Amino acid sequence: MKLKTKDFDSLLKKELKNKVFKSEYEALTNEFTLAKEIIKLRKKRNLTQKDLAERIGTSQPAIARIESGNYKNLSLSFINRLAKALDAEPIIHLKSKSA
Repeated sequence: MKLKTKDFDSLLKKELKNKVFKSEYEALTNEFTLAKEIIKLRKKRNLTQKDLAERIGTSQPAIARIESGNYKNLSLSFINRLAKALDAEPIIHLKSKSA
């Protein structure tokens, strides 16, 4: 059974009311944003995970880990290789936590 986006959005909205869940969710925002961008670009280029892995000299399981948002130690070099293989440009910046 596939979870519909509307159902997911409703569930997420409900769960974000929990302070602990919200804190953990926000801590992972960057990882999940990068993962979603990689998936979107890979699919737009009609590439499988295996295709992308071969283009950058890594394994398909490594691409799967990155796309799951559970990859903690991505180097700038690796991100640049991903971007080149996806015909994309990485944009990396730092933002102060205090306004």
